Amino acid sequence: MIRSRIAGIGSYTPEQVVTNKDLEQYMETSDAWIQERTGIRERHYAARTGETTTTMGVKAASIALERAGIGAGEVDFIIFATLSPDYYFPGCGVLVQRAMKMGEIGALDIRNQCSGFLYALSVADQFIKAGMYKNILVIGSEKHSFGLDFSTRGRNISVIFGDGAGAVLLQPTQKEGQGILSTHLHSDGESAEILAMYNPGTHANHWKPGLADFEEAPIGEMFMSHAMIDKAQNFPFMDGPAVFKKAIIKIPEVVLEALGANNYRPSDLDLLIPHQANLRICQVVQQTLGLRDDQVHNNIQRYGNTTAASIPIALCEAWEMGKISEGDLVCLAAFGSGFTWAAALLHW
Repeated sequence: MIRSRIAGIGSYTPEQVVTNKDLEQYMETSDAWIQERTGIRERHYAARTGETTTTMGVKAASIALERAGIGAGEVDFIIFATLSPDYYFPGCGVLVQRAMKMGEIGALDIRNQCSGFLYALSVADQFIKAGMYKNILVIGSEKHSFGLDFSTRGRNISVIFGDGAGAVLLQPTQKEGQGILSTHLHSDGESAEILAMYNPGTHANHWKPGLADFEEAPIGEMFMSHAMIDKAQNFPFMDGPAVFKKAIIKIPEVVLEALGANNYRPSDLDLLIPHQANLRICQVVQQTLGLRDDQVHNNIQRYGNTTAASIPIALCEAWEMGKISEGDLVCLAAFGSGFTWAAALLHW
């Protein structure tokens, strides 16, 4: 039976470290306030110029390929997950292909935000199992710091996010006790707008009257206008409590779904790596599943929420720390904007 295995893994976080104390110069906040609500102590920010979502992804990918023992020319498909692409279009996948001087291979971009890496991993897994590709590069990368509201008005969101990238190289394996066992993907768009970046967009404000009068706006000002900027409508929006309530239900559900599909229980897990959205969410998930501290890896304290990069960065870090050994049962789980949520269960 052919399964997909992670043959190489890498991560990259920018050199600049921004502490909670550093953010006090931009907004009314404090280290205690941020840690109490999110668990975050610091995060990394990419250089304003010279570093992009793609360049960070390339650095993480280069490490993954080196550890897998293959060259960039041997990769036959790219899947890139992000909510902060270099351009509105084209996507980052083709930019990676260009930067790494790969052949004219396929490049797919995934826009599933916090669940993006797991959706990308699931797609790659299907391609591997079908025998279509043998070396698939999966990247999750984000440059949030470029598009956040660094004022007291935007602090509830801006203190949470950081920049970084993670990548894995997926290959087929027939080795017993190795590879991805199953992936599980879900969505519910009923509350799509409570965690979203509305502008720029083509919605013409039909979903939420009152933000702006688009009916009389000149052509060209519906997509992005000075009025939107003046009213701070070009920044992300999040109803934090609503997201929290949903996440602490759906993450344990999808973890149990993955375990049950493969006849395992939470006690069988060697390691759970949840999306690093909020330390309190991760702690509630751990308690709900009855897991010990050594069965869960969290690193949001040092990196913040890096969205699509969150899971591959944490997975890479856990592996580098020796928390994951060959044959270990590992579960990856995420919840985020959409809402979308997902899990992957694998033997390392």
